[in-house]
Amino acid sequence: MQILKVGYGNFVNKDKVVAIASADSAPIKRIITQAKAKGLLIDTTKGRKTDAVIIAESGHIILSYLKPEDLQKEFSDKSEAKN
Repeated sequence: MQILKVGYGNFVNKDKVVAIASADSAPIKRIITQAKAKGLLIDTTKGRKTDAVIIAESGHIILSYLKPEDLQKEFSDKSEAKN
C-alpha cells in the first residue's frame, strides 16, 4: 500500500485517490458542502486554509492545507520510485 501525506501526520491510501483538486472553484465547494451533509468529509487542515481537496473512491472528500501541486509532486515522486 502506497500512502500520500496530506499534512499534520495524516495519510491517505494512494490507490484510493480519484482526484486532487484546488479548493477555490464553485463546483468543488459544492462537493465539500454535499460531503459534509452526508458525513463523508474528512478535514485534515487543523483550521488552516483549505488549498487542496482529495476525492477518494469511497466518496470521501479529504481537505488538506497543502497545495494541489505539492500533493501531486509527492504522489508522482513516490510512484516513480516504485518503478
